[in-house]
Amino acid sequence: MIVNHTPAGWQIIYQQAHGLLATQLAWHWQPFGDSEKWVGLLAAIAQHDDEQAEWTGHYGLTPAGAPANFTMKEFSLEQATGVIKAARFQGRWRSLLTSLHLSTLYESLRGQNQQTDAFLDEQQAKQKQWLKELKITHKEAQRYYDLLHWCDRLSLILCRQELPEMGRSLEIYTGPDGQRYDVVVPEAGGPATVQPWPFREKSFTVSVEASTLSQLQFKDDEELAAALRAAPIELLTWEFKK
Repeated sequence: MIVNHTPAGWQIIYQQAHGLLATQLAWHWQPFGDSEKWVGLLAAIAQHDDEQAEWTGHYGLTPAGAPANFTMKEFSLEQATGVIKAARFQGRWRSLLTSLHLSTLYESLRGQNQQTDAFLDEQQAKQKQWLKELKITHKEAQRYYDLLHWCDRLSLILCRQELPEMGRSLEIYTGPDGQRYDVVVPEAGGPATVQPWPFREKSFTVSVEASTLSQLQFKDDEELAAALRAAPIELLTWEFKK
């Protein structure tokens, strides 16, 4: 979950919804490459945060009983393994992009335990295999992956309420063209813009659903899940303009 504190309690955005927001951002890019790879990229972006662990105790809570933001949770080998297994049902290209993302996120954990190291080694081996079988270079695959990472990053900036204020700029990530991109809100309450502008349209709107909770603490996952099922849904929207 992505958890934001509000004056009334908590705003909760599911990570799967964040993935869909990232896909909306990718949709507005000028497509590149062939259509099969582009569609596979959109699928990889949409599903890159799927296979979240089931709540079977206090997994979704902090020790104080508050909803736990995803940054508070340790690396889940089970979730990472589930994501790559699910990707394989959609083919090698989707699997390659997902595997590159897992390597980017978790390679820094190498050396902590044998299970994680074995998982990371498997990703590297599979990436080489899929590149060879698909007859594409690492550079070409990296171009597509960089857009996945870029959209993931901008979606998180939006979901976590991290848009900069007072006209300041915030780096998003390097795009598929090797260019650095920044997000800026020139006027308070106005549309955001990305510099340089990478999108097809001169303006567009993206959105994500969020659940709002007024209860601050929960005794266990079951109580939190019940509250989320009954929670009002808010549609968050952001306008981007060149």
